[in-house]
Amino acid sequence: MTASFFPRALLLLIVGSLIACSTPRKGDIPMADKVPPLPTGMVPDTAPLPPPIARPGSRWVPVRWAELPGLAEDDVHQALQAWQHSCTAPPAALARLCPDIRRLGLANTAQIWHWLQTHMQPYRVEDHSGNSNGMLTAYYEPFFNAQRQPDPVFRYPLYAAPVGVEGFGKRKPWLSRQQIESSPSVQAALAGHEIAWLDDPVKVLVLHIQGSGRLNMTEPDGRQRQVRAAFAATNDHPYRSVGKWLLERGLVRDATWPGITAWTQANPSRVQEMLWSNPRYVFFREEALDEVSSNFGPKGAQGVPLTAERSIAVDRRSIPYGTPVWLSSSGPTQALNRLVLAQDTGSAIVGAVRADYFMGSGEIAGDIAGRTKQDLRLWVLWPKGAPAP
Repeated sequence: MTASFFPRALLLLIVGSLIACSTPRKGDIPMADKVPPLPTGMVPDTAPLPPPIARPGSRWVPVRWAELPGLAEDDVHQALQAWQHSCTAPPAALARLCPDIRRLGLANTAQIWHWLQTHMQPYRVEDHSGNSNGMLTAYYEPFFNAQRQPDPVFRYPLYAAPVGVEGFGKRKPWLSRQQIESSPSVQAALAGHEIAWLDDPVKVLVLHIQGSGRLNMTEPDGRQRQVRAAFAATNDHPYRSVGKWLLERGLVRDATWPGITAWTQANPSRVQEMLWSNPRYVFFREEALDEVSSNFGPKGAQGVPLTAERSIAVDRRSIPYGTPVWLSSSGPTQALNRLVLAQDTGSAIVGAVRADYFMGSGEIAGDIAGRTKQDLRLWVLWPKGAPAP
């Protein structure tokens, strides 16, 4: 049974007492100049560590909180909203903590850190060979203009899942991207499944890669409204990187999205060839956007809305959905030390120490996401005394 959340005044008193008594005695722990500073509200932990946890795709090694880099840099309040979203569909071991997570929104930073240290055990994520270094990429929710009806400019469709079309959902994989887009009979079978039309086939590909997007939709009567094109299904083909395809042929040196965009603008006659190099095809469903849902990203694989800069996609064999994770990454795009939640997955997100960082929505988020490819280390936070996932 988890400890109940302390009343604010009492917890402040306890935290203050802990801080006042936090000077270690000689021999208790390494000297302070060898231990990274802990946030206010935490004290050096010296309790015996639990055993490692084996996952199908990773190994979790228990560590002291002081191993996690940059703890004092993060505003952990910002992570609570993402954690509260996970509490609408939590893993069994984390469900018992959710009442506290909801109340922690009223706590101060010291109280949150004290609660985390009291209830959670950090584990370093490694692969089964002991390697704890991995790769971070990022993704975002694009925002494009779209139309309900096609015209000579807006002529590239986004399709709903073609339920009832021969072979779909029964033959896996189904037709490839090239087969879907080049076969007149397939195009005829898909007629009526369009949910929107875009003005650029590369934008369609971006939506297929990111898995969702916001559309500024123009209706037949001229009215405009914002809707979300949310992930619905795929043709079950593997994802192939168009950036890698360009690099392998020596067509670009910069395979970030800005580099790819520059190549497509300079080589319009080869764009279709590039698009067909990725056989994976995504189908969408339309979702309305209201004042609440427009503040958050699309629903991830956990089934909860993603939170900008606080949600990550992971390999489920390594980290279960809903798990809080300390993420540390340094690179040319951005340096990150922060608490995030594992709430999504992706066909290219494979490996023990692998994450895709949700940047948010729009052009700025897309620019940063398109340039993010850097080193990564991960630590999961798992409830003390809870069974292994």
